[in-house]
Amino acid sequence: MDFLWDKITEWLKEMLVSGIASNLSGMFDATNQKVAEISGQIGLTPQAWNGSIFNMIQSLSETAIVPIAGAILAFVMTLELIQLVTDKNNLNDVDTWMFFKWAFKSAAAVLIVTNTWTIVMGVFDAAQSVVSSASGVIVSDASIDISAVMVDMEARLMEMELGSLFGLWFQSLFVGITMWALTICIFIVIYGRMIEIYLVTSIAPIPMATMMGKEWGGMGQSYIRSLLALGFQAFLIIVCVAIYAVLVQNIALVDDISNAIWTCMGYTVLLCFCLFKTGSLAKSVFNAH
Repeated sequence: MDFLWDKITEWLKEMLVSGIASNLSGMFDATNQKVAEISGQIGLTPQAWNGSIFNMIQSLSETAIVPIAGAILAFVMTLELIQLVTDKNNLNDVDTWMFFKWAFKSAAAVLIVTNTWTIVMGVFDAAQSVVSSASGVIVSDASIDISAVMVDMEARLMEMELGSLFGLWFQSLFVGITMWALTICIFIVIYGRMIEIYLVTSIAPIPMATMMGKEWGGMGQSYIRSLLALGFQAFLIIVCVAIYAVLVQNIALVDDISNAIWTCMGYTVLLCFCLFKTGSLAKSVFNAH
């Protein structure tokens, strides 16, 4: 009877060890792929990320938004002229130089509106240059491979009790499902940021048309700050990935398999949390609300 029980136990152990090894071998593959894509995706300008979407957004902006921006510009500068005249002691102290001032501001406003797309893309080109420089300096290998970290893993698993193996199998299964969810989170952050950039840039002429207004100028200034926040959010994301890469390298020091699994998951959860926070952090740095 003991011989039969030993055979059943050995068979169950082999089945559980095989399942655990299978779960661990592919557990972090999708996450590793998404993390590896971050550096390449985040360093691209809107035009390089997807040329078709970029051309569509540019066409919509120039055909649908620029005429509205022109009407807003005319209203803002007319209001600016009225305020310049009425502020001078009810027309008793009118300085002819203020008309030159108004003409200069109007010309500058028209120049800004007609070159809005160039200005906006210039912001992202500058941010992309910073990200490219940072990627070559701080980003290293951020991939996770449990089987490479845990030497003689299957032999060590066979030495464990049957109950512990059942627990470890459930842990590997749960963590594997969680890692897929975290992979989706990484996808949402990276692709969501680019879609937000396209949405924000599509209406760029309207806030840019208010830049020269005394009272309305705050709209344009806030818009520029939001562009800077979106652009340099990529730099913060690169820093998050670099920190994650350093933490992952320390997993090799972990001897316990269960502890290694949960440590890897914890680092990945931390990465996702930091990625989600980069947007609000960049806006707080540039005071873009």
